[in-house]
Parts: sequence; C-alpha cells; structure tokens
Amino acid sequence: MMRRWMVPTLLVVSGLAVAARQLSAGSPGAAALWSLVFLLLAGALSPWAFPASITDAQARRRSAADGRPIVYWRPGCRHCLRLRLRLGRDARRLHWVDIWRDPDGAAAVRAAAGGHETVPTVVLAGVPHVNPDLVWLRRQLP
Repeated sequence: MMRRWMVPTLLVVSGLAVAARQLSAGSPGAAALWSLVFLLLAGALSPWAFPASITDAQARRRSAADGRPIVYWRPGCRHCLRLRLRLGRDARRLHWVDIWRDPDGAAAVRAAAGGHETVPTVVLAGVPHVNPDLVWLRRQLP
C-alpha cells in the first residue's frame, strides 16, 4: 500500500519544503503557487488519477466476457499517466490492473516483457502489447 503512494508523498513533502523556503524569503505568493504545482503533480501521479484497479484474475474474467483490453500499470509511471490522460473518458472502457497491488498482474507483465515490469502493458484477446500506440489502442476499444 505504501509503495503506491511513495511518489505522491515525496512530491507533497518537496512542495512543502519549497513553499517553506519561499515563505522564509518573504514571498507568500510564490509559496502558494509552488504548493499548488506540487499538489497537482502529486494528484496526477497518485492512484486516484486512474480508474479503480482490479485483480489480474478479475480483469481476465471480465475481458473474456466483454472483449475489453486489460491495462497493467503502476503508480508513478509517467508513461501510464500519459496513456491515461490521452485516453480521457475512454480509460473507463478498459480494465486496469495495478501491478504493485497484484503479484499475478506483475507476473503477467514480466512474462510479456521478457522478465521486466514494463508498463503500460495492454493485453487484448490474450495477446500482450508493451507500451502500445494510443491510436491503435483506441481502435481496439469495443
């Protein structure tokens, strides 16, 4: 659980440090601005920015039933965040598995990526695609 929040927590702590330094320099406006920037980054890189994660077993079962792709991701991954943001509302049409919460999901990613935990990895109809093209992925959505 704590591992998922490591990056956002570090961003919040860093933001507080920068804001404290700006306040001590007599610049409350800059302190507020930097606090806001760091809080927004922490929110964007937190698990809250993604649709609710499910287990690998649930994702496989649901994908078999509805044909939707499975996306394996992890918090703090900038490539995962970019994919999530670029998908917009369509992100809710995929099944998301957080590999830091689900060991079976992490094993599936390692099997697809030659032993590495390279995310995002998308599985469609049982075929894994490591860091797929967004245009291709949108065409695959039911």
